Amino acid sequence: MPLTASNGTRNTKQKEAIRTAFVETDRPLSPEEILSYAQRSVPDLSLGTVYRNLKTMAEEGWLVAVHFPGGPPRYEISGKEHHHHFLCNDCRKVYELEGCTPAIKFKLPREFRAHSHDLILYGVCAACVPRSA
Repeated sequence: MPLTASNGTRNTKQKEAIRTAFVETDRPLSPEEILSYAQRSVPDLSLGTVYRNLKTMAEEGWLVAVHFPGGPPRYEISGKEHHHHFLCNDCRKVYELEGCTPAIKFKLPREFRAHSHDLILYGVCAACVPRSA
């Protein structure tokens, strides 16, 4: 029987498997990565169920979408300190980079005011370095 969370939403085994994927990997995940990870504990989990739960978890404020140019959104646990991301060109996994370098100064055109920024580094992750050498 599904448990009910403190906010009244159902806490199913599928949702718990999805939450576990985020907690244990501690990085932004695509729906396909979530499915692959969560199917370890819920083998019959479908991609449709993953998408439905992602929508619910984002509406609840537990997840936030992370957008990358030319790619589908990834999702990460919300409420984290400001940070940036690293996208591996080989395996396409996304990793979080701690902190932000305030020393990056952009010369904005006259009368422009920046309100936020995002930085994505592209390269090869540690798991892919031997394959790309």
